[in-house]
Amino acid sequence: MPVDPQIQLLLNLRAALPPLHTLSVEEARAQMAARAIPGLRIPEVASVVNRDMQGPGGSLPLRIYTPEGTGPFPLVVFFHGSGFVVCSLDTHDPMCRNLCAGAGCVVVSVDYRLAPEHKFPAAPDDSLAATRWAVDNAGALNADPSRVVVAGDSAGGNLAAVTALRIRDEGGPKLAGQLLIYPVTDYYDPGTPSMTENAEGYGLTRKGMEWFWNHYLADPSQAAHPHASPIKANDLSRLPPAYVISAEYDPLRDEAEYYADALTRAGVETKMRRWDGMNHGFFFFPGIVDKASAALDDSCEWLKEIFSRG
Repeated sequence: MPVDPQIQLLLNLRAALPPLHTLSVEEARAQMAARAIPGLRIPEVASVVNRDMQGPGGSLPLRIYTPEGTGPFPLVVFFHGSGFVVCSLDTHDPMCRNLCAGAGCVVVSVDYRLAPEHKFPAAPDDSLAATRWAVDNAGALNADPSRVVVAGDSAGGNLAAVTALRIRDEGGPKLAGQLLIYPVTDYYDPGTPSMTENAEGYGLTRKGMEWFWNHYLADPSQAAHPHASPIKANDLSRLPPAYVISAEYDPLRDEAEYYADALTRAGVETKMRRWDGMNHGFFFFPGIVDKASAALDDSCEWLKEIFSRG
């Protein structure tokens, strides 16, 4: 179908900005941090607390969202996207609030170390450590350590998938699910058909992905490692149930869908949904883009179903 008119309006507004791959890292971060999005759906939650944990590289900031009601609540450990290079706890605050309120869960949002200052594997190491910390401290968070899902969008979806792999292989803790929102699962080169079809004109570009990967990896050979490209894993069996979300006009569409297919072939319970007319990043816009609101609501329904299994 054509690009959704609500998305096209946002793309038209964004066209005035310089392409991300033409910016320095500092300029790209500033551009993302300065983005104001009036009209977003931002639900109330009971509390939002910033704190730190001791991570592999030192102090690791977290933001903890607690829903209204009486716990212990299920727990989502969330990793923000934007190419392992930009974005922060603040850029993804509305997304985390929607997940917290919509699914009735504690959300621990992880401010993992960014590239290029901290290249691979700093981000997956932080993500694993933060997930284990959240489970170990579930009682203090008013959360249930037996109902834990890892989640993330884009590069954060990559980190959620990689964390699920590492937890399986490196001694737990047990996860109830993985929510992978248009995840990065493979290197940009040679790329999938959607990396060519959607190379430019829809927000995220192929050149943007090249820019991200070049900052993230110390050497392109690292892209073959399953902790960088989870689709390269030799064994995807015995992973927790997954919900993989893709967008029609996304360079990452095919690698997200290929990963969902690979999980299914490996015997993992997998739900896959493509949102037609949408582009990469559409989860940022609930309250502005109707399908973004619907997609977040659908994700929350999936989380609630996973959590109901106890």
